[in-house]
Amino acid sequence: MRILYIDIDTLRADHLGCYGYLRDTSPNIDRLAADGVRLENCYVSDAPCLPSRASTFSQRFGIHSGVVNHGGLAADMRPTGRERPFCEFRKRPGFIQSLAMAGLYPVSVSPFAARHSAWWFCEGWREMYNTGLNGGESAEQVVPVALDWIDRNAERDNWMLHVNIWDPHTPYRAPEEFGNPFAGEPIEDWYTEEMRQRQWDGFGPGSPQEPGGGYGQASTKPRQPSQVASMGDYRKFIDGYDCGIRYADEWCGRIFKALADKGVLDDTIVIITSDHGEGMGELNVIADHAVADQSVSRVPMIIRWPGLGSKGRVDAALHYQTDVAATIVELAGGKVADHWDGRSFADAFRASADSGRDSLVVSQCCWSVMRSVRWGDYMYLHPYHTGLKQMPSRMLFNVAEDPHELVNLADTEPHLADRGEAILSAWTEEMMKTSEHREDPLWTVMREGGPYHTRDMLGKYCWRLGETGRAQHAEFLEKHPTGLVE
Repeated sequence: MRILYIDIDTLRADHLGCYGYLRDTSPNIDRLAADGVRLENCYVSDAPCLPSRASTFSQRFGIHSGVVNHGGLAADMRPTGRERPFCEFRKRPGFIQSLAMAGLYPVSVSPFAARHSAWWFCEGWREMYNTGLNGGESAEQVVPVALDWIDRNAERDNWMLHVNIWDPHTPYRAPEEFGNPFAGEPIEDWYTEEMRQRQWDGFGPGSPQEPGGGYGQASTKPRQPSQVASMGDYRKFIDGYDCGIRYADEWCGRIFKALADKGVLDDTIVIITSDHGEGMGELNVIADHAVADQSVSRVPMIIRWPGLGSKGRVDAALHYQTDVAATIVELAGGKVADHWDGRSFADAFRASADSGRDSLVVSQCCWSVMRSVRWGDYMYLHPYHTGLKQMPSRMLFNVAEDPHELVNLADTEPHLADRGEAILSAWTEEMMKTSEHREDPLWTVMREGGPYHTRDMLGKYCWRLGETGRAQHAEFLEKHPTGLVE
């Protein structure tokens, strides 16, 4: 058995051709999807980067592991306490250690552990290659390391190779010599000049006057404008992001070719996914992953498993990415541990059937503090701290009909919003009953002053709002520092 696991940072599912995107961003990934199974509704339990991978690789949701933030107490795994054994990862293994225990030889090419001081990520790997730039890498600095490993080891049996590509993450970094394959091509028409102007007059890290989650810093990258002062600037953002995807896809193609040249591609299991998506104007967030909504929490998940699953099948069930990792372990002959939050759907996968969760609860505590519920066609968002943005205290969207979250139904469909709140309350109660710790880490974040990336920034941002002619918003934030509108 050979497994290739490609983790492309900040990759929106709906910017891939195989998920229906209008641009040809992903020809190599699309060909693989046509030969495998594409999960239509796969969500990370906790976003963005650090909490997302903590959930997938530890197999525990953030409410249990404690990792929901990018800094502070809730950025580290909670200690086990008195019951910690001599070698914990053998007693309570995560995703990679479980694959190792099943007989695979796991290898990672990624700077992720160093980028976030996430040393738990080292668990289980037999070889780790830190490409050394803490997530500032481009594909030409990452993939050659993987290609070298493939050249030396591809014909061996029972390995898993994890490759972490960063190009769609801000700052958009595809090399200038790559050009712009999308120059002059149309973009989606849901984001209009009227919407851009309304957001420009608004506020919040990620909004058109402070895109990319910043506070007005000038961009140093030619593919990423400093502001979205026109629809031309918005197009540059879309082009920059899509070029990052296309560049990552081209290097994925080189990996596939290397395996084919070694004669092992056809019997190698290939998984392509991401740690989170990217806002492109949804909820007044451009070029950042600052909320727990459809644009950020939904990720691509493509599984090409030779001999299993119907070619080109689309699985429409609701899945956590954490469930997919549990499924991979079971399909690889490993054991799904009792303490995991991930649930395997291996039997359904083998039968080419859809079988997922009735609902999903996803979180964000790094740029805002928010939990959301996805069920049926709906997504309900409950913000506790907006991260210096302005939002109502309840939001409900029909993401099947309105994937860009343009129409909040919370007031017109209050019974559906109430249902979302009830699902969230029941889930939180159940998670806390099964937690080894008394405090929900979401409230740890709130007690520390809010999400890491906006904590202690209120005064600085209010000053910027005054300097840019938006003093009325500074007055609002000074009275409502969580940004919530009741």
